[in-house]
Order: sequence, then structure tokens, then C-alpha cells
Amino acid sequence: MATKSKFFRVATEGATTDGRSISREQIQQMADNYNVKTYGARVWVEHLRSLLPDGPFKAYGDVLALKAEEVDTDAGKRLALFAQIEPTPALVAMNKDRQKIYTSIELADKFADISSAYLVGLAVTDSPASLGTEILQFSASNPKASPFTPRKLKPENLFSEGVETKIEFEDDGPSVAETIKQIFSRFGGSEKKADAQHADVVAAMTAVAEKVGEFAQVATQAAKDAAEAVTRLEKLEKRVGDESTAAEQFRQTINLTDKNDVQRPPATGGSNSGVVLTEF
Repeated sequence: MATKSKFFRVATEGATTDGRSISREQIQQMADNYNVKTYGARVWVEHLRSLLPDGPFKAYGDVLALKAEEVDTDAGKRLALFAQIEPTPALVAMNKDRQKIYTSIELADKFADISSAYLVGLAVTDSPASLGTEILQFSASNPKASPFTPRKLKPENLFSEGVETKIEFEDDGPSVAETIKQIFSRFGGSEKKADAQHADVVAAMTAVAEKVGEFAQVATQAAKDAAEAVTRLEKLEKRVGDESTAAEQFRQTINLTDKNDVQRPPATGGSNSGVVLTEF
């Protein structure tokens, strides 16, 4: 899943949509001043901001960083502004579908306490540079008549003309399928073979996972049976112990009875003292 973009050009020093121009100094100031902790610029469609989070004009991402670099143009060397953004899934899908492939920045000339140029918004648009030039010509004599004026945070802000942009998104990492394909390609394997091998690997991993699941169930049942056996053994040991205690108590009782009870004296059968006579 894409998490951020590579740096891409969003503006070049020159014309805006209302007859003014973006200077080289403003480009550099935006690059130097931008800090998401100061003010994080968001990505909008056609510079439109919705009050609702689920409407068609919600935010489509955030600007993470800016930098300025010189580029070659038909008019010679110009300073350009490059942006790195964190897109929403909707913006990624939109870009892959070749929709809103142009970008336009929103520049505050004297921003807050900085008192220099600052990027306050980035728009994706379907208005190419030629249309921007037409609007520029229309608005040059009367900037207040620009159709973009109602969309600005402040009337004095500048919108750059729409410039076609190639946004390349970075992924967290290759998928399992892509990794397998890369491995096979390094060893001379074809993509078709990699797909087949990938299917085999997935099938094998699925079978292993099923066996592991079955083993886990067997292991769980075995552990349960072992616990029950231990419980039964503990009960048996207690029962044997109780019975041993009872037997010992009985033996002691018998011994005490033999010693303490009064016994009948042996019959002497006559006057012969100390002689026990029996009948034959």
C-alpha cells in the first residue's frame, strides 16, 4: 500500500491564474519555510474545500515536504518547487485512472508570523497549462473576475497555473508474488514460470497451514486430556491417602483396645495355684 510519493514538480517560477507571477524568491521561501508542524498543507480537488468529510471535495492527502531545484524550460533555467505528499487511497486510485493529473499550488505571500511565502494548499486538477494561460489572459485586466477567487483561503493568495504532473507513489514493500517473481527472474526464470511456482508455493503453504491447524487442535485436545488425567490422579492419590489414614487409625484403635480392656483371669480348675487345667 502506497504511503508517500516521490518528490514531483508542482510549480515553476512564472505565471499564476490571476495575472500575477510567482517569483524565484517565493519558490525558495516556500521550500525553506514549509513545516507540517507550522501549517500542514492538504491536497484538494480543484482547490475546493468541503465542510463534509465524505463529500467529493474532501481532502485527498497531505504535503509532507517541499524542495526547490532548477529545471530547464523553454524560457531557460527556472526554479521549480517539488513536493512529497502522503496520498489517500482515493487519490492513488484517481491517479492510476489518469484523473486530475495536473497540479496547482496555493501560495500565501505573507503567511502568519513568517511574513514570507508559504504553501497553504495543493490542488489536483484537470486544468492543463493551456487552460491556465487562457484564464490568466482573461483575469489579467481584472483579477477579481478570476473564477478561482471564491476558492481561495484569502483573496490575496496565488494559484499557480495547472501543470501536468507525474506522481509516483512509493510502496511499503513488494508483495509476496512480486518477491517470488523477482527471485525467479534473477535465476533466469520466466514470469509465467514464476506465477506457476508462486501458485505451487501458495498451495503448499495453504496445505502446511491446514496441517498446522489440525496439529494445533490435536495438541489442544491432548493437553486437555492430560489435564483431566492429572486431576483424576490427584483425586486417586487423595483417596489412597485418606484410606491409609483410616487404616492407621483403625490399627492404633485395636492396639489400644488390647492393652486397656480388662480380661477374664484364666481358670485354675481347683486349688492347684498357678495351674491351668483343661478337659481331655
